[in-house]
Amino acid sequence: MAASAPGLISVFSSPQELGASLAQLVVQRAACCLEGARARFALGLSGGSLVTMLARELPAAAAASPTGAAGLARWTLGFCDERLVPFDHAESTYGLYRTHLLSRLPIPESQVLTINPSLPVEEAAEDYARKLRVAFQGDSVPVFDLLILGVGPDGHTCSLFPDHPLLQEREKIVAPISDSPKPPPERVTLTLPVLNAARAVIFVATGEGKAAVLKRILEDAEKSPLPAALVRPCGGQLCWLLDEAAARLLTLPVEKHSAL
Repeated sequence: MAASAPGLISVFSSPQELGASLAQLVVQRAACCLEGARARFALGLSGGSLVTMLARELPAAAAASPTGAAGLARWTLGFCDERLVPFDHAESTYGLYRTHLLSRLPIPESQVLTINPSLPVEEAAEDYARKLRVAFQGDSVPVFDLLILGVGPDGHTCSLFPDHPLLQEREKIVAPISDSPKPPPERVTLTLPVLNAARAVIFVATGEGKAAVLKRILEDAEKSPLPAALVRPCGGQLCWLLDEAAARLLTLPVEKHSAL
């Protein structure tokens, strides 16, 4: 018997509809954080197709939010993983966000936390961990208000790959990886303790190429857990935003959203 799926699963008619909903969820989460006792909204971003999706939808959604530009000045951005390449390299997640999104959002540069790609990978991981601890006021494990994660066809998320020793890491909040099965081989990644400490996690997956692995992650309890299946925030919210192509093999109940 299949296990019950972790979190809420929402299915959209197209990646465009999904992207618009994702942007609204981000600004709603930000508004809730900024209206509460805490004075900032800490957001962790992943790369890949999410860059284009967020660049297309988030600036307008943020501008129309109740907190507006003043609220954006209180956002803190981090990156869930990063390739050890210069920021002007086509594989740099921060570089892509800087070009396509951050140039359109008035977030102070000092509140955008990045790796130092000029360092060796081990030192880059230590340096990024130090930046996170400073930004999160020395917390042993940074607690993001929201992490936006992707999932690969092999079930990896961030730079945490199936059967890799980093899945067992419990002490480090940021880990180096020099043998990534997906190029480039040198990367820096948040570890599972950080992912599972988040107040909310949103997984985003689109396209038929993700359908088989999503069925395994969300429905098949008999196979060994893939990295994305190990993300279950302790006391936090978890949801999956999928398009119809990615969700086509799922048989468990989902929340369907149709185009307006």
